[in-house]
Formats: sequence, C-alpha cells, structure tokens
Amino acid sequence: QVQLVESGGGSVQSGGSLRLSCAASGATYRRYCLGWFRQAPGEEREGVAIIDSDSFTSYADSVKGRFTISQDRAKNTLYLQMSSLKPEDTAIYYCAAKMGSYCSASWTTAINIFPYWGQGTQVTVSS
Repeated sequence: QVQLVESGGGSVQSGGSLRLSCAASGATYRRYCLGWFRQAPGEEREGVAIIDSDSFTSYADSVKGRFTISQDRAKNTLYLQMSSLKPEDTAIYYCAAKMGSYCSASWTTAINIFPYWGQGTQVTVSS
C-alpha cells in the first residue's frame, strides 16, 4: 500500500553533516506518522525521530539538538538533517510509516507500531 525508499547515506567525518531522504509512494492519507530508525552493527534497531501530518515531532535523546526531521508534503518526501555527526551515529538508517493516525511521542521506542519500512541507507561516521 505504501512504498518507502531511502537515499542520501554515505560516509562523513566526525562533526560533519548529512541529509537523508525518504520518498514515499502508493496510497495517500490525511493522517500519518513517519519516523527514522537506525540499526548499528550488533545492535537492536532504535528510534531516532518521528513526525506526523500535524508536524508534531519527537526525538531520541541521543540526537536532540543535532538532528532535524522534516517533511515536504508536495514531494511526498521525509527528511532527516543530521549535523554534528558522531561515530556512534554510524548505522543503517530506515524510514518507516504508519498511516491513518497521528504520532505518539512513545512511538520513537516502539518500532513494531510501523508497518511500512524502507530498505535502509548506510551512514558511516569516521573519527
């Protein structure tokens, strides 16, 4: 019903910036929650940030002040602007979507809430 494709990953030095994109296609909804999640090698997938159709946002403590989640409704695209990157930000980043509802702040830690996922894009931050 909904397809998500991430892009924009790559390698960057510590302190650098990177902008990830997630293009959505398929069914359209008036209410939705979108999120960015990441998974480092040997680690469990964790929530990074979420945003909904009312522009409510919530961030993981580890990225507050450094990452910004945003959306371009005209382009059906979700973004994650990452600044002041640290080696511990190295991970595969995934976008996800839950259609038909607004976000809840607790959903940054509830990955099973999101039924639609992209394929992931690798972000590598070197020291």
